[in-house]
Amino acid sequence: MRRFLLPCISALAVVAACGGGGDSGPKLLRLTEIPGVGAGTNFAFDLGVVVGNRYYFTDRNNAAVDVFDTATSALLAQIKGSGANAFAGVGRNSAGVADNAISGPDGINPVGNLLYVGDVNSVKIVDPAAGQVIKTIVVGSSGKRADEGCVDSVHGLYMISTPEADTPFATFINTATQAIVAQVTFTDASGAPSAGLEQCRYDPASDTFFVNDDGTTANPHGELVAIPGASIRGIAPGATVNYTSLAGVRGYSEGNCDPTGLALGPGNDIAVNCREGTTGAPLLVQIMDRTTGRIVASINAGGGDQLEYDAATNRYYSGASRWTASGNAAVNGACSAASPCTPVLAIIDAATRKLVAQLQSGNNAHSVAVDPVTFRAFVPISSAISPSGCATCGIEPAGLLTFATN
Repeated sequence: MRRFLLPCISALAVVAACGGGGDSGPKLLRLTEIPGVGAGTNFAFDLGVVVGNRYYFTDRNNAAVDVFDTATSALLAQIKGSGANAFAGVGRNSAGVADNAISGPDGINPVGNLLYVGDVNSVKIVDPAAGQVIKTIVVGSSGKRADEGCVDSVHGLYMISTPEADTPFATFINTATQAIVAQVTFTDASGAPSAGLEQCRYDPASDTFFVNDDGTTANPHGELVAIPGASIRGIAPGATVNYTSLAGVRGYSEGNCDPTGLALGPGNDIAVNCREGTTGAPLLVQIMDRTTGRIVASINAGGGDQLEYDAATNRYYSGASRWTASGNAAVNGACSAASPCTPVLAIIDAATRKLVAQLQSGNNAHSVAVDPVTFRAFVPISSAISPSGCATCGIEPAGLLTFATN
């Protein structure tokens, strides 16, 4: 597999950084090409995770979980299922247009020595050591994807959301038995279904599941929902309940946010990635107090999807695919030739809650994972020309970018 060293390519350069232009500091290292997604390809991918010395991310074009070596960024394998265990790949709607809502694989989480991966109507369980998809857990029948998940490793529960269902819902799976224990629907106190569900995180310190709700009647541009773990464990086995009926549930306004990624930071901080759909709105990352819901900092570094906190550098990393030159949302928040975006990897200091660097990334670069051992960040990109709307892309093919984080 070809790997390109890119120390001086202007199309993939440092936009702004503290020391990022020299031999030290955050910087781009290389681009690794991926089979089947070269020049001109609209590369459909979703989230990624680092486990040990491997980076895994979900590749819809190849209907696979792609496996890379964290030290060399070399592609080692593509894990594909077969039969009932096959990933959905790129789904297309009745007009023949690719549709994320019916595509997979999607979110990915380490659970013990396995990987739980969201897919259409299901969660796939991957054994990375064997390089196999070993089980499919059916979580729905709507034809929509199970998207992003999180793990309570203390009590052995895995939560994953189905955001595009008519009434969005979350499924909770016992990680020991790999069986569904409960489902939680998201209809607000006014009777309106959630506008969608995004990233969730489990906080063991407070025994709380946090999830970004795309919109409620009270908070139409985003609400951080906090669900006590004890309330989930108290649901009768096999039951489906609405989240408003769970004891101790709290909802906090995220402002004009339209949330995506979520990351637990140091202390009581929890960071929310905003991908504002309001034309001209500032693109923000909101830092909130997870115990009170108070917004303690609003950082003009949003427009991203996956958001990760790395304790080794004490920084947040955001795949800010919809960042723009003005720092404000493009028309309706979407990138287009008429209203282009300038994608970056945004890096925020968790101690000062301030922007450290914005490293120019690539087209649709909405996913990021960080390795605290090699001090690397991994960011998949689509090709420079597809989808349209990337003002700073050059001629680079689809593939994987590797950045140094220190």
